Amino acid sequence: MEIIHLQHPHHLVREQLPPLSMALGYFDGMHLGHQKVIMTAKRIADELGVKSAVMTFDPHPSVVLGKKAAHVDMITPLEEKARLLKERGIDFLYVVRFDRDFSNLQPEEFVEQYIVNLNVKHVVAGFDFSYGKFGSGTMETMKEHAKDKCEYTVVEKLEDEGEKVSSTLIRKFLQEGRVENIQKLLGRCYTITGRVVHGEKRGREIGFPTANVGEVDGYMIPRTGVYAVELGINGQFYEGVCNIGYKPTFHDKKPEKPTIEVHIFDFKNMIYNEKVVVKWHKLIRKERKFSGIEALVSQINQDKREAAAYFASLKSDA
Repeated sequence: MEIIHLQHPHHLVREQLPPLSMALGYFDGMHLGHQKVIMTAKRIADELGVKSAVMTFDPHPSVVLGKKAAHVDMITPLEEKARLLKERGIDFLYVVRFDRDFSNLQPEEFVEQYIVNLNVKHVVAGFDFSYGKFGSGTMETMKEHAKDKCEYTVVEKLEDEGEKVSSTLIRKFLQEGRVENIQKLLGRCYTITGRVVHGEKRGREIGFPTANVGEVDGYMIPRTGVYAVELGINGQFYEGVCNIGYKPTFHDKKPEKPTIEVHIFDFKNMIYNEKVVVKWHKLIRKERKFSGIEALVSQINQDKREAAAYFASLKSDA
């Protein structure tokens, strides 16, 4: 997959570009609704005998338009999004720099410059996709703005138990720690990628060595608590338990940021500085303060038993 970064105004020449079937959207989460849009574009590309493409935007529009903070943590940061798109066989990923100039494009200018002039023969987007200044262009106005220069397909909303599958719903579940609920929206476990960094070594001192996962900036982290997880190291996944939290048993003063500590079952290898993937399966319990080390150790053993039973149940159901 070729990744092409564009900044407004771009200087690509239509006649020099391959014909495309393109999916449009921010696609944070790459959930099943997003996948439906993207795979529709790919199917149409195959039918037309053209290349498949996805257009996304960076940073998140809300950062530029002032609705949120200067930084928004993502369900799938750009690098993760690109990896998932490559896995699905997409030929081109266009990443458009979302800045003030780009946001001020009139809807018809966006269509002309970023669809027609990129040699897009067919465009696919979700029913709620909007474009142009103030989001005034919608899939209902696409026909008017495309002026028969390209075809388009609107993908209707996908629902789960009567609720729209959306990034907003996934964020809500992450804030509540309901990672099990997220699996059916994504079609996979929620994952984050980070690196094993040095920690306080508290776990090792009490008999439960942990991998402290850092360098996770950009990802939305589930709420504090203890989870059944898998830790991926060099493509191999290992079962374990993870604590996200502030370690109140050891700290009277709440640290600035929570830590992510994974205890892998029956694992002895040194993995400091290794790039790792945390795959979130199930919330076991909320984080709480214990009366002492003995009570904490007893609870961790219980957490391990519960996580092991969960993974055993997955294997028996397979």
